[in-house]
Parts: sequence; structure tokens; C-alpha cells
Amino acid sequence: MLLQIPDVLSADEVANARATLARAEWVDGRVTAGHQSARAKNNRQIPEGSAAGREVGELVLQGLNRHPLFISAALPLRVFPPLFNRYEGGESFGNHVDNAIRQVAGTAHRIRTDLSATLFLTGPDEYGGGELVVEDTYGVHSVKLPAGHLVLYPSTSLHHVRPVTRGARICSFFWIQSMIRDDGQRTLLFDLDTAIQRIGPESAQHAAVVQLTGVYHNLLRQWAEL
Repeated sequence: MLLQIPDVLSADEVANARATLARAEWVDGRVTAGHQSARAKNNRQIPEGSAAGREVGELVLQGLNRHPLFISAALPLRVFPPLFNRYEGGESFGNHVDNAIRQVAGTAHRIRTDLSATLFLTGPDEYGGGELVVEDTYGVHSVKLPAGHLVLYPSTSLHHVRPVTRGARICSFFWIQSMIRDDGQRTLLFDLDTAIQRIGPESAQHAAVVQLTGVYHNLLRQWAEL
């Protein structure tokens, strides 16, 4: 399931994040790439563990925690500390699949990458090119979102970033270990939760809604890994 999630950060939060990142050091993006993806990666990013990265990363996590659509779709168990990248002057990232396991720098903590996320910090009118292109069983999807919006997709997906031909593309990127490992099961739960929410609060105590809610939680109880 590929899902666009709007307004994870407000306009003011995006502006504050960009101001903080503008004062930070940027290094070769290959520092966090695996063996295969390092050959395809050509960008810059904020070093893991930097003060600016931690500050803006906390802002991103707060935005995720208060966004019901993200919680419903991802069912997050662990979120990798957000990282930040920058593309300009023809920089790009060729076709690759994200590493299955990521270790948090400076710790013994590791997460399984069930979902990948890109949160846009620059608007589509600020740069040329730079689309995130994700391939899945339903075809090829080109994504270029307003600042503050996020795209969520399975980490098993082949994907790339097209060359940035004008301006600069700045994003946060990170991974999520979900309580539900299987993308098909996670999609079913999301669809069921969405349907229940659409029925509306006025019907919350209707017998059918109570039954559907029970089905949702019993499936979650059966499939969840904690």
C-alpha cells in the first residue's frame, strides 16, 4: 500500500525545520547507504546524531504521533530516528530497495524496515525533477508532494529519486517497524479501520459498528508482533 499523508507538519513547523537544517552540516549521503545502494546514491544529508537532526527529528516524530491517518496505516511499533537529505545540481538516487534491517547509530537498537517514509520539506514549485518513483504490483507511482506532506510505502518496493534539475529538494526520510509485518494484513486492517471511521460518530454504538470494531481488534490481536 502506497499512501499520501497530508499535513504531518504545519507551514510554521516546516519553516522552523528548514531554518534549523540550513545551519547544519551536510555530508555525502552515502554514509547511510548499503553496499548496493551506495553505487546509486548521489545526494547529501545531515549526519546521524547531529544536534540539528535530533531537533528536527523530534518535531517530525511529534507530527507523526498526532496524525491519526499515519497511526492507522502504519500501526507503528518502532520508528527509526528521522534523517534528512538534500538533492540539487543534478543529484539523484538510482533504483534500489531499502535495507531490511537498520541499526540506530550509536546504540544497540535495530529495527526491521516494514515501511519507508519520505516527508517533503520543500514544495514542488521550489525545484525541478526530484520525483520519488515507487514501483509496486500496481505499477509505477511518481510522487512529489507539498511541504509538510508525507508518502508511506512498503520497504520492499523498488524505488528511486529522479535528478533535481533546478533548486533544491529537502526531505526527511525514515523507516517504520510495524506491529503488523505483512503488508497485505496491514492493508486489510487499514481498510477496515477506515470503513469504521466513515460510518460516523453518531453510529458508534450501533450493533454492527461494535461488531466490526471487535473484528478489527481481534485481527490485530491475532497478527500483531510486539
